[in-house]
Amino acid sequence: MNTRPFGHSRRQVSEIGLGCWQLGGADWGDLDDARAFEILNAAADAGVTFLDTADVYGRGRSETLIGRFLKERGGEFFVATKLGRMPDLYPDGYSEAGVRAATEASLKRLDVEALDLTQLHCVPPALLERGEIFEWLRKLRDEGKIREFGASVESMDEARTCLAQEGLCSLQIIFNVFRQSPAEIFDECLAKQVGVIVRLPLASGLLAGKMTKDQAFAASDHRNYNRDGQAFNVGETFSGLPFEKGVELADALRPFVPAGMTMADFAQRWILDHEAVSTVITGASRPDQARANGAVSSLAPLPPELHKQLAAFYRSEVAPHVRGPV
Repeated sequence: MNTRPFGHSRRQVSEIGLGCWQLGGADWGDLDDARAFEILNAAADAGVTFLDTADVYGRGRSETLIGRFLKERGGEFFVATKLGRMPDLYPDGYSEAGVRAATEASLKRLDVEALDLTQLHCVPPALLERGEIFEWLRKLRDEGKIREFGASVESMDEARTCLAQEGLCSLQIIFNVFRQSPAEIFDECLAKQVGVIVRLPLASGLLAGKMTKDQAFAASDHRNYNRDGQAFNVGETFSGLPFEKGVELADALRPFVPAGMTMADFAQRWILDHEAVSTVITGASRPDQARANGAVSSLAPLPPELHKQLAAFYRSEVAPHVRGPV
């Protein structure tokens, strides 16, 4: 597993991480504790050291499982968590006391003395623009409760607002072959030593290339109940594409996939070819998926001409269908 520097933190992290939304046991269908630990161990065996979670994933279950894993597994891991989407804060209950309480709760569930990274979790744009929440995070950093802070955002306007804040260590964004616009801020991220965490690298599974238009998802799976943005930002599900169109576009990508690569390999390698990317937090619902994702780190970069072709494909075939903030 190759590593990359994480923002200005001086920490090295695995360039393929593990997204841990599914460990909450909700939003991606049921997942029991035994399977969760199998996935975490498989990822660690593949060299993954970066784990991304949030307090809202399973209302703390994901963090609690990771805390147990850290104690049982040992070794050096970088755990990034998030706050701001629990009902006591979201959408209009934000306060310094509330942010501090959320931080203390994450510390307890993860059973650590300080959080490696806490991220604002797609909080309202007006809150980012006012800026006081960043001062609250700076206080928590100075007190040693958190080592670094960042923000998970839904649009490039939000990303630019955050990039103006002193001390920002990272931005978490949706970036994949079906959502290429974030590349426009990468030069600024590099210049300011702000790490880039990429979520939804496979566009909720579309870019694994195995879905059909009649695919069924569990009632508790966000790919069912948020398919058209009924519960939260439509961009978080299938990168904002209508599902049937997304399946068509994934099928149209097959001729671009180099020989010897799966489509999931290809999609993740495309992301890693961007220098500004610190880590790609691909999720996994099975141990074999976690192992396969980790192996992408050893693949050679895609040819420059293929990158040009994929950029043209995005502009002409994909971008007109993307919904939600970009």
